[in-house]
Amino acid sequence: MKVSWRSDLAMWLVIAGMFTLATISWPGAPDRIPVHWNLQHQVDRYGGRFEGLLGIPLLTLGLYLLMLVVPRIDPGRANYPAFLGAFTTLRLALVVFMAALYGVIHLWIRGLEVHMNTVMPLLMGALFIVVGNLLGKLRPNWFVGIRTPWTLSSKDAWVRAHRAGGWVFIGGGLVLMAAGLVRTPWALGAAAVTFLAGLIGVVIQSYFVWRADPDKVPPAGTTPA
Repeated sequence: MKVSWRSDLAMWLVIAGMFTLATISWPGAPDRIPVHWNLQHQVDRYGGRFEGLLGIPLLTLGLYLLMLVVPRIDPGRANYPAFLGAFTTLRLALVVFMAALYGVIHLWIRGLEVHMNTVMPLLMGALFIVVGNLLGKLRPNWFVGIRTPWTLSSKDAWVRAHRAGGWVFIGGGLVLMAAGLVRTPWALGAAAVTFLAGLIGVVIQSYFVWRADPDKVPPAGTTPA
């Protein structure tokens, strides 16, 4: 997959902005920076300046580079041009999500307390909704999407699983955002259970579609070497 500066410019700017913010904040940043919160909105782990200011930018850069390499090593690389727009949008959504988390840390550094039990579900829910809208556009590959033995050996199972999975992610995102607004542990637990149940249903569906598909191919490893 060739990198286009036009498609990746926004990602470069976001990542560069994160490192710029780290540089600006470094001199006045405290020695202990919150890096993890529990469900009760309490900081349960602190990190030093390096981890607190550079951890997320470095992780984001690593994810960005990884998702550039994945299409080059994927046995299904020939399918990537068919969903290049969706894949680019997915990469941008992940970068923006990480940048939003990083922004929350900087708000804490500046003394603005943020309710993480609201912010995190809202951010995660928004990401799920974006992913849900993209799933139906993905084509068979080995790294991105709902990859089961049955979706990887049946085009029909892949298409139908990703259409159903898209609705599961959208619904899960909406439920997660609602749980964040309610701000109670049981609501987050109910959202997680609902989402997992939906995913399990999609996986089961992919199996039965695969069984009924006359054009399915033998999965790797099921024939004698």
